[in-house]
Amino acid sequence: MKTAKRSFVSLLTALSFLVLAVTGILAFIRPFSIQIIGLHAMIGFVFIALIGLHIANNSGHLKRYFRSRTLWITVAISTGLTALFAWQPAPVRSILGLSKNLGPVLERFEVTSDGLTFNYSPASHYKMELRVKTGPAFDPKNPPAVAIWLENASYYHIKTLHESTAADRAALPYWDFKIRGWENAKRDAEKSGKDLADELGVDAISAPTQNSSFDPADYILPAAAADKSMPYRLLIEIDQPDDGQPSLVYAVDIDNADPRTFQLLELVGYPKQEEDDEDDKEVWALYYVEQFESTLEMIDSALLTIERGI
Repeated sequence: MKTAKRSFVSLLTALSFLVLAVTGILAFIRPFSIQIIGLHAMIGFVFIALIGLHIANNSGHLKRYFRSRTLWITVAISTGLTALFAWQPAPVRSILGLSKNLGPVLERFEVTSDGLTFNYSPASHYKMELRVKTGPAFDPKNPPAVAIWLENASYYHIKTLHESTAADRAALPYWDFKIRGWENAKRDAEKSGKDLADELGVDAISAPTQNSSFDPADYILPAAAADKSMPYRLLIEIDQPDDGQPSLVYAVDIDNADPRTFQLLELVGYPKQEEDDEDDKEVWALYYVEQFESTLEMIDSALLTIERGI
């Protein structure tokens, strides 16, 4: 009876390990799937329980291993491999880079030796990719500060898609100005009970129905009817550290009612703070770039690709 129990536990442990191995490989070579990851995790818990039973059934034999030098050698190897994979040096990262599993995140930003890539997928049928090809002035060893955000047709911030660390925020003054205005208006709207659009006075600018929404889904994932789609802008501000020159701002207009798969971003200028307006509000403007040669050589081109499914 005891032998049959041991055989049952051993066989079940072996089969559970086989499922773990297969799901682990599938999770590496395939795009993220909650079914595969869930199966891998649940079988992992079952495997842990079976290991406990295996140890209980074979405690006598295992005690011999604890008295041998083999135990410490295997512990040292396991600890070393765990530390190596957690540290992820360049060779390990290159292997992990082969994986098709990008996880369930909505966005992913990557800096490489030849450019910047930003992927944003708010839904399975809507995938956005911004690919920036860098020029000779770009230094991959000292990567630039970058902010990517969306604005509505009235040039008001509606969503930041990517931002550099807080320490880099001062290097991106135009985005910083936009996001501070949005944050302040949002706080004031919450205190007063008004809508964010009313607080910013968007309705007074033009086309209130089309420009007053601050829900990114109204722009990125519009309703099926073409007249419900609202145009918006994607902007990127980029600054190369320690080059003594201002950041640059690139932009592109997007309209899901007139969809285009490929669009090039245009350089719209460098930011400069103006005198405060008559209401003592901070004002920034974008100026034409002509004297900053090395800055202009930081980016060769910026291509936006949007795949819209049904």
